[in-house]
Amino acid sequence: MQLVHEREGSGPQLVLLAGIGMNRTAWRPLRSRLAEERELLLLDLPGFGESAALPDDTDATIDALCDAVERCLPELGFQRPHVAGNSLGGAVALELARRDAVASATAISPAGFWSDLEGRFAHRSLQASWALSRRFRPSAPRLLARPRMRRLLYAQMFAHPEAMTPAEALAHMDMFLHGDGFHALLPNAEGYEFPAGDLPVPATIAWGTRDALLLPTQARRARERLPSAQHVWLRGCGHVPMSDDPEQVAAVILRGSAEPRSAAPREAEPVNART
Repeated sequence: MQLVHEREGSGPQLVLLAGIGMNRTAWRPLRSRLAEERELLLLDLPGFGESAALPDDTDATIDALCDAVERCLPELGFQRPHVAGNSLGGAVALELARRDAVASATAISPAGFWSDLEGRFAHRSLQASWALSRRFRPSAPRLLARPRMRRLLYAQMFAHPEAMTPAEALAHMDMFLHGDGFHALLPNAEGYEFPAGDLPVPATIAWGTRDALLLPTQARRARERLPSAQHVWLRGCGHVPMSDDPEQVAAVILRGSAEPRSAAPREAEPVNART
């Protein structure tokens, strides 16, 4: 299947994958910075943004999303690129690394490192967020004009939602509500678990210290399962950190996709680190 995409920049090839309920526009705050040093391919995952959903005879799973991306990349001229992803996109990035299909992976608050309780919490939180967004959408232009309301609605995803403009907040709500993949994927993703073991390519796992959806305690579990990866904190950032601190996130992605690159592990800071 063809995935809707945009290309920009020059340099080593880098694929960007957004999280559940989001699309390629999630990378807008840092794409110009990344494009200065990388040839970017921004993909909408199947069922999200403008990409069609997976075929009816294909279960909506993270493996199926990974299959679709892996098939798509050579068709677009991206042979073993670097890949970076956030949340759901981070899980797909790590799965591509596990398949040895990419040169490196940078995963930002990736799915798959939760406990059973944390997985259920994330699932229920996303369901509730979708329901609230649908309920408030008719009055959203008026409500989102108030910084306090933007913070109430989006505090779980962003560290500084009040800093978004009303138009940006409304676009995020529409992005979240649009697409066939959300309800198809969500129940399958809850039980997903990324396995322990060394990856065949370098990997970086970054976690926002203020992530309120996939809690930062999951960073410790990621470090235990993937000790050879680089593990770093995104200070002061939430679950979707690209607008919280574009420069910090861009720096982590550029380091993670540098060529050549050492695969030696970096010690993570204590899990209770906060700013």
